[in-house]
Amino acid sequence: MGRQAFVVGVGMTKFEKPQSRDWDYPDMANESISKALEDAKIPYDAIEQAAVGYVYGESTCGQRAVYQFGLTGIPVYNVNNNCSTGSTALFMARQLVEGGLADCVLALGFEKMQKGSLGSTFSDRTNPMDKHIMAMVEKREFTGAPAAPWMFGNAGRDHMERYGTRPEQFAWIGWKNHKHSVNNPYAQFQTGYSLQDILDAPMIYEPLTKLQCSPTSDGSGAAIVCSEEIVRKYGLQDRAVEIVAQAMVTDTKQTYDAGDSIHLVGYDMSKTAAEKVYAKAGVGPNDVDVIELHDCFSANEMITYEALGLAEEGKAGQLVDEEATTYGGKWVVNPSGGLISKGHPLGATGLAQCAELNWQLRGLADKRQVDGAKIGLQHNIGLGGACVVSLYRKAALN
Repeated sequence: MGRQAFVVGVGMTKFEKPQSRDWDYPDMANESISKALEDAKIPYDAIEQAAVGYVYGESTCGQRAVYQFGLTGIPVYNVNNNCSTGSTALFMARQLVEGGLADCVLALGFEKMQKGSLGSTFSDRTNPMDKHIMAMVEKREFTGAPAAPWMFGNAGRDHMERYGTRPEQFAWIGWKNHKHSVNNPYAQFQTGYSLQDILDAPMIYEPLTKLQCSPTSDGSGAAIVCSEEIVRKYGLQDRAVEIVAQAMVTDTKQTYDAGDSIHLVGYDMSKTAAEKVYAKAGVGPNDVDVIELHDCFSANEMITYEALGLAEEGKAGQLVDEEATTYGGKWVVNPSGGLISKGHPLGATGLAQCAELNWQLRGLADKRQVDGAKIGLQHNIGLGGACVVSLYRKAALN
């Protein structure tokens, strides 16, 4: 067996509404890194490289974020992969460790966002989503709705028209994730709603009401990834969580050739990445206990049930009817509240998902704890595009 990579410490800030708190990205990074170092019980000097993810910012924000912990001269990589930025930083950290290029790597993500729906930063160059949007316009009229809910809402409409999925089933996903977030002190929203509240919220783009859409957020997350040598050097066997398998997939030919909105928002990326992870880990979806899934909109959680193999194609609505993805069901999906309720600071999301799964597998998730959780699955996607799927289990090291 080759080298293995272990997460030995995680930390995150509470996710906040943009501009609701007087802080900047160095403050966010300070909090999440400090918590991760404290969790790992290692000094910053042990960090050999850092992969730092953010979507909105100048080119060396990564250096500015970590310099406050010491000018140690380490390589710092500034990472941007849209909404999968945080898990891309984690993917890089894992590769560095597994590849023998470093023994201890910091994966950091943060975002300081503007209020309101996402938009383009630059108007004087090609939009990297131009081909996705043009392909979507060929299938669905552009209504003037914000681009992200328009695209994911169209995927939901495809699912409804093709498989008979109902608006109430999408709304249930929003209800579930808001209910889960009540027990998460890090979540931007910690309010429970009735299913009718979810359905009656302002319509953003049918079938997506406001309470089925992730908000813009500020916040940060961090994880320390290391080799078995470091685990043993610092006596971290009791907290080490193994990254058993991980895959990153970008858009495939099917993205455009499938001819539907579901594939244009990354279904094939998710499916391919999940299949690679299951094959490498030697497990299947039925072996998984807890999942953090990229529910930027309820429609994406619905179609991702099928991409991850939790349901056969077209059968995701049945999981909702069976309440199979909450406590008492077959899996607990998004115990953190997911992006819909926990919040979605783009660069931090993947590392917040990592933190939640590490707490779950270490039995530290308090009221959110999934009983007997042994295997955790993480799914983080960014349009344009990239999908990272990771599978974790508590390390079995003596």
